Order: sequence, then C-alpha cells, then structure tokens
Amino acid sequence: MPEPVCVIRTGSANLASVVAGLRRVHAAPEITTDPSVVRAANRLVLPGVGAFGAAMAQLQQASLVDAIREHVRSGKPFLAICLGLQLLGPASEESRGVDGLGLVDSRVARFPEGLIVPQLGWNRVEPADGCRLLQEGYAYYANSYRMTEVPSGWQGATSQHGGPFVAAIERGAQLACQFHPELSGAWGRELLERWLAASVASGGMPC
Repeated sequence: MPEPVCVIRTGSANLASVVAGLRRVHAAPEITTDPSVVRAANRLVLPGVGAFGAAMAQLQQASLVDAIREHVRSGKPFLAICLGLQLLGPASEESRGVDGLGLVDSRVARFPEGLIVPQLGWNRVEPADGCRLLQEGYAYYANSYRMTEVPSGWQGATSQHGGPFVAAIERGAQLACQFHPELSGAWGRELLERWLAASVASGGMPC
C-alpha cells in the first residue's frame, strides 16, 4: 500500500518530477500549502528550484515557516531537495538580508569565481562514515550555491566542484540533498526507497 507523503508547494520547484519520483518508490504524495496539513503530517518533503529569497517569501506568505520548523525539530521524517536543503540554513549569499529557516548552522555560499555555474549534471557523492541512508554513487545536480560544511548533529556526504561541498545531510529519518534524487536514476530511486523505509520504521502516524 502506498505510504502517504506531504509535499510542500514552494512556488519554486519542479513538483512534477518530485511527485513522479516519490510514486516510483510507492509513496502517495499530497501537495499542500496548508500549515495545518504540514503540522499533522508524519512525512514531509520540502523541494525547491530557483532563488532562496523567493522561496522563503512563498513560505512566509503561506504561514508555513513555523510549521516546517516544528516538524524538523520534532525529528519526524523529512526530506529536502536542492534549494530545500539551502533553506534549512540561517541565510544565503544569494539573497542577502533574507532569513532562512535556521534549522541547521551552515553557510550557504556561491561556488568560487572561475568555476562553471550552475553546476549542471552528474557528480560523485561520497558519504562520511556513519551515514545510513546515503551511499556512494553519482547524483544529478543543478546548483550555483551550496552549503559549505556539514552542520553539527548531522551526518553528511560531500561532492567536489572547485573543492568539497555538502552533497547531503542525514539524521535518523531526516534527509536533505543538494542534488535531485528524483532525477538521479537507479541510485536516486534507491536512496528514496531507503528514506521511505526509514520513515516507516520510525513508527510515526501517516500524513
């Protein structure tokens, strides 16, 4: 039976590919902008493509910021994708003066001068010891900004583009990826399967 998953509509995400990726691993995604639905959800997905400031403005306008913070701080199953990972930080160089969700303490910065940006295509993901969901492999990226270090309290994986940057972080049934698992072939599908299985094992109520 498909597992219910709530997907936040940020106004800056390719929801069709995220929804299709979740359905491939036998999840039942429900797209929402309703804070009460987010608060009631066990499994929550925060996707994003585009500008940091625009995405945070959408979350503020929909009164979703506190609901997302409560969900992540509670330890309930959570998945962030691409810009969704960057939004977890306190701020980003992309949109100076705009506060992020402040759920992790790591700087979000543009790739150094001289590099091709956006980084567009496949790159190797190398997980640190202690990662349970993340495994070595190749993932699909489309990003000009990146988180520069794995935040305290999380396990993480790195990729290389002019030096190491954060590919993804995990903590229990919570996973945040700079890459797009839904576009990363069999490797990405298996990662989504592991995340979904971890969310079921966590024993929470469905969405």
